[in-house]
Amino acid sequence: MNALAPLPTLANGVGQCGAREIVQERGQREVFCGLTGIVWLHRKIQDAFFLVVGSRTCAHLIQSAAGVMIFAEPRFATAILEDRDLAGIADIDDELDAVVDRLLARRPEIKLLFLVGSCPSEVIKIDLSRAAARQSRVHAPRVRVLSYSGSGIETTFTQGEDACLAALVPTLPQEASNAPHSLLVVGALADVVEDQFARLFDALGIAPVRFLPMRRAADLPAIGPNASFLLAQPFLGDTAHALQERGARRIEAPFPLGAEGTTLWLRAAADAFGVTQERFDAVTAPARARAEQALTHYRATLAGKRIFLFPDSQLEPALARFLAREAAMEIVEIGTPYLHRRHMASELELLPQDAPIVEGQHVENQLDRCRAARPDLVLCGLGLANPLEAEGFTTKWSIELLFSPIQGYDQAGDLAELFARPLNRRARLEV
Repeated sequence: MNALAPLPTLANGVGQCGAREIVQERGQREVFCGLTGIVWLHRKIQDAFFLVVGSRTCAHLIQSAAGVMIFAEPRFATAILEDRDLAGIADIDDELDAVVDRLLARRPEIKLLFLVGSCPSEVIKIDLSRAAARQSRVHAPRVRVLSYSGSGIETTFTQGEDACLAALVPTLPQEASNAPHSLLVVGALADVVEDQFARLFDALGIAPVRFLPMRRAADLPAIGPNASFLLAQPFLGDTAHALQERGARRIEAPFPLGAEGTTLWLRAAADAFGVTQERFDAVTAPARARAEQALTHYRATLAGKRIFLFPDSQLEPALARFLAREAAMEIVEIGTPYLHRRHMASELELLPQDAPIVEGQHVENQLDRCRAARPDLVLCGLGLANPLEAEGFTTKWSIELLFSPIQGYDQAGDLAELFARPLNRRARLEV
């Protein structure tokens, strides 16, 4: 894990990343667990099912986050560990096999089943990888069963997606030795965003282009030395490493947030595939003009406002770059749970040099700095939002940025609106 490889530390406790100075904090943290990623992943892979092996608390968390009604039948559930399981009275393997058998008998449309570990299942050392292999042998070829950890122990909630996609990588078929140069876009995107990017890549002449995660379990993209991949999310360190182990090459780029970020992201792919500048400009200019026009509407609200970003999702550096450069906001502090130096290098170059970056979290210290700075807007997790609102701060829930389509040209205005909305609400309440 990147967080376990600290920067060289100077005498003042500050590390360096290129020309940037990055403070590292370790202390109390305030984050969701990786199970939350199921909420957007189960919508993306349309014939997959996510079975959490955990407690009633795990079940309540996912149902609350997803807003699932009691009579709905979503594609996720929790195999609840009871006292007899925890005490070792019951054979957990037999019980889990029985749950999986009943589930697949009742839901024949499922083609891919994820057994998702939780804090309770990891504490009592349930071997879900072995259970997944056993169930795959039983239910193949109709259903493929994989496992990954969604535990909240020493992780952030977005790492649930990283663990899920990393578990998929070993199952990707090996590309043929004579396969053409292909592009793999990695990271869960809303279908509308994925379709927009697919059209842009097609207009640029970049093909074939595949996406991970895929919409259907059978549509696994082939991978190998002739494949390049482009990260659409900054928290996919394990997935990127697994793809590189399979021979794929990562294209370095900022992330596609805002008009500028999307242009640089697409430009990096275009350069890797030999697209001329003239063709690139012709294809992207209309969409970029629309994005910049949409941003103009919200810039009047955001310009000059000061924002403090608490660490939560690992999106924070890319969001800070967008807010500073395209919304003219002033960045008070950029907090991020982990900072992958290589994946974020392009973003760090674009950030204001006077914007402090804090990796990790000591929540009490960060709250003290936030209170002292009195920013106009605070980006933070749900656990901090209500207390800060009670103290008179205006907050934005960081988790909403994972549930909303925010990548790409046509979503640039929507992204800006997510930050303008709480400021407008505060202004109306103060009238």
